[in-house]
Amino acid sequence: MIKIYTNGVIHTFQTSQPVIQAVVIKDGHFIDMGSNEQMLSFWSAKSDAVIDLGGKAATPGLTDTHLHLSMQAMKFIDLDVTGVTKKEVFLNKIKQRADTLDKGEWLLGAGWDENLFTDGGLPTKEELDAAAPHHPLFLTRICEHAAVVNSKALEEINYSSTLAVPESGEIVTDANGEPTGLILESAAVLFKAKIPDKSYQTWKKALRKTISTVSGYGVTSVHSNDPAYLGGLQQTYQLYQELLNEEKMGLRANLLIDYPFLEDLHTAGMYTGYGNNMLQIGAVKIFADGAFGRRTALLKEAYSDQPGQFGEAMLSQDTLYTIVKRAREMGMPVAVHTIGDQALENVLDTLDQFPASAYRDRLIHAQVINPDLVKRLATPDRIVDIQPRFLASDYPWVTERLGEARMPYAYAWKTLLDNGIICGGGSDAPVEPLNPLLGIHAAVTRKAPGETHSGWYPEQKLSMHEAFYLFTKYAAYTTNEEKLKGTISRGKLADMTVYSADPFQMKNADELVDTNIEMTIVDGNIVYRKG
Repeated sequence: MIKIYTNGVIHTFQTSQPVIQAVVIKDGHFIDMGSNEQMLSFWSAKSDAVIDLGGKAATPGLTDTHLHLSMQAMKFIDLDVTGVTKKEVFLNKIKQRADTLDKGEWLLGAGWDENLFTDGGLPTKEELDAAAPHHPLFLTRICEHAAVVNSKALEEINYSSTLAVPESGEIVTDANGEPTGLILESAAVLFKAKIPDKSYQTWKKALRKTISTVSGYGVTSVHSNDPAYLGGLQQTYQLYQELLNEEKMGLRANLLIDYPFLEDLHTAGMYTGYGNNMLQIGAVKIFADGAFGRRTALLKEAYSDQPGQFGEAMLSQDTLYTIVKRAREMGMPVAVHTIGDQALENVLDTLDQFPASAYRDRLIHAQVINPDLVKRLATPDRIVDIQPRFLASDYPWVTERLGEARMPYAYAWKTLLDNGIICGGGSDAPVEPLNPLLGIHAAVTRKAPGETHSGWYPEQKLSMHEAFYLFTKYAAYTTNEEKLKGTISRGKLADMTVYSADPFQMKNADELVDTNIEMTIVDGNIVYRKG
């Protein structure tokens, strides 16, 4: 089938023909492009459909290089407290949810952020007990590096002061040695082991809704990290196989695989690149440290607002070496969560001991760096996977964590790009909103929507083109798909995103926040159209 999309302002992101009016698509690939007159005069008699873009702007399809579709899907299953600004409201939502559950059923949810509460900090365990007296409760923080639990949940794990807690985890206690209800990092696995698995059909229904939501934001490809939530490797792959290849929902997915599932990959005969253009196995996912919010990101120098606290390494260097060694034996790259500069240094020290794989390794987040790390990242076999929207959520409080001296190398995206470092752009949804235009806005303005200042460390602002490249042409490099995606070029996959306004003609980048997605096109097919 041949389709012609005409009458657009189509930004190709290639040096030849940077802006065109029309594209011709056959069998899911771009085969020609140019002016309306050229394309229609040569192809109209051969085409099966002509679609008018109505003068709207379009770009290559947007890619989100780092999110968690399974966690996003939980918003359709469990309690979602994202954006709640009062502890009282938080507790009321728990009470309301508890009223809908059978006695003894786990009350699960996610999204709280104590920094938003205007009427006090985190609720106490006793307040959580009062809100849900008959249910074990487990609610994760927006960053996924902390959770709150109640007494019923602590009973489920047979908590005592002598209970063994996984390395780098903590069940926080008060001055009397009693649990406060706050759980940090890997201590969460104790509770997750007691939480019943969701059914296959429950996950499938929620993922179907999530994929439709993603398409509505103009995203055509995602890199998602899910096996730890979706019941392991085989079930994760089967869910996506049915939704993307059988139901043909119109989203491309590259699946990052948590390192505990490496041997499952080997047994299944899967590897990086296994699959097709709609669904592929990606890199091996590893966590090297935590996050700034709870001061668990690993820093070379202590936190400015907590002397003596450097953060935490999630793995020892020996363990990290063993994981990377096994990944290399399987011919696979790694994708490592590294927020702090010491965590990033530790990972690079390990990677330097191995030859590069055929696919690029990625360093995820890299939120604080230094000149030495910049030099070590500037190699074609390494990608920095950044989430620009973090800036809008983390400033100004992150300056208290890091201190002014480190800030010129914090969220330093312009420095990375100017030094030839390949960067992909993601949201880390549901930690941040799915909408990639909010990430692009943060990269261009260095501020949150509605703020009126000139931007946090404005020397690190990206141009509109650079910011879009993070989610298009540069994003393709993260999965070695630069010959298939990222630009509108002959022979590449026919994915496009169509906008209500042209981002490259905006006088003020704040207009991005109010820009709508008009169409999302995957394989030449319209998978979302604004109603």
